Amino acid sequence: MKPGKVTLLSAGPGALDLLTLRAARVLGEADVLLVDDLANPEIATLAPQARVIAVGKRGGCRSTPQVFIERLMCRLARRGAHVVRVKGGDALMFGRAGEEMAALRRAGVPVEIVNGVSAAFAAAAGLGMSLTHRDHCAGVTFVTAHRQDGSAPNWSALAATGTTLAIYMGLQRVETLTATLLGHLSPATPAAAVQWAGTPQERRMVTSLGRLAADVRAAGFTSPAILLVGGAVGEAACADRDGRDALGAAAPDRLASGVMAMADSVIAQAA
Repeated sequence: MKPGKVTLLSAGPGALDLLTLRAARVLGEADVLLVDDLANPEIATLAPQARVIAVGKRGGCRSTPQVFIERLMCRLARRGAHVVRVKGGDALMFGRAGEEMAALRRAGVPVEIVNGVSAAFAAAAGLGMSLTHRDHCAGVTFVTAHRQDGSAPNWSALAATGTTLAIYMGLQRVETLTATLLGHLSPATPAAAVQWAGTPQERRMVTSLGRLAADVRAAGFTSPAILLVGGAVGEAACADRDGRDALGAAAPDRLASGVMAMADSVIAQAA
């Protein structure tokens, strides 16, 4: 029996043409895909020989238990399969990769990482802004709106960093987190929300911190969404005169057929 292994593969925010060439090659080699709920399901077309198993995890929705996913990866790899765990965005950004790597290493299963585009980068690209515009900030802070135990991060300390805040999984707590940030930042601080960043369904809104919660609720934004807060957001290309703008769906993925052809070429060369 050939030795098995697991690859934690970053599927990016959704558009297939944002996959790396390495990701395309690995998908072509996969025996089993364990696909995250936020990954583009069309990614399976790049793994024609693989068995596809959905292992979705979404806040507030019925989810596959993490322990089950870890046991399944170990069991399949021990049977000699190349298991590709397909994660939305970048696997190392709030994707429980640390827990999964630890479980695999304890089981003696080889594991490798394929990096990708995280949702915050896709959101910034859609807004036409730099997350680290040096006229406004000294960096960017990636933060989840709630820890594993349900507690909130120290928003006061984060506000004091002077960085652009890229807030993942913050929509359900947007009222609470903005209220806390407003204790340390001006209500006029630029802010934005991007839903389904990097996909044909992308929606963008540029507003202010003082209006962020009300505006995203009024516009009907739902998860998955990224919240961006900080002076750099004021440089967004879609900001209008009063600082607020809600855009509909982004242009469709016109490069999908091109990336498929490119992926086929990479896979063929690897073979």
